Amino acid sequence: MKLFITGIGTDVGKTVASAIITQALEADYWKPIQAGDLDNSDSHKVKSKLKNEKSKVHPNSYALNTPASPHLAAQLDNITIDLNKIIEPSTDNHLVIEGAGGILVPLNNHDCIIDLIKPDYKVIIVSRHYLGSINHTLLTFEALKSRKIEVAGIIFSGDENKATEEIILSKTKAKCIGRIENEPYFDENVVAYYADLFRENIENL
Repeated sequence: MKLFITGIGTDVGKTVASAIITQALEADYWKPIQAGDLDNSDSHKVKSKLKNEKSKVHPNSYALNTPASPHLAAQLDNITIDLNKIIEPSTDNHLVIEGAGGILVPLNNHDCIIDLIKPDYKVIIVSRHYLGSINHTLLTFEALKSRKIEVAGIIFSGDENKATEEIILSKTKAKCIGRIENEPYFDENVVAYYADLFRENIENL
């Protein structure tokens, strides 16, 4: 199974969700494009939160120096992101692929994060509650739908908001994998707790 994790924007909890899913399946993890924080990248963060020996963290296809939109970060590094150079790692294991920001984040003058999603990927959306998040979540669903990309499930992030969750699930008919609470911290024990909680729903996607 190949799972593509995207969010409704930046800082919504994609990396924590990716760590949880990776731990739940003892899967491999791959972030094709990292922009900025190269010494403490999302790959480093996921690796530090895993509690199994099976998962392998694969190197980024592009590791860019500036914390910015990939198209700009690449430009500042004097390169252009080429989709043909983003080659999925070969593995016999499950693979968790983490996007960057939302699905319409530009990679170059033509391509966006959505263009990384292959037909055999199952897409999971991470939605964090804030004023405007319903709109951002529904727009993400609509953008994927316009490309005939199905959403396998949704993970909510943050304190429970029943009204928000109910209207999103009602309008999208999405499968809810679960909700990640506003924990004081996320270490390997907290990630393992959520992995156990979500495992059955993830395995049944």
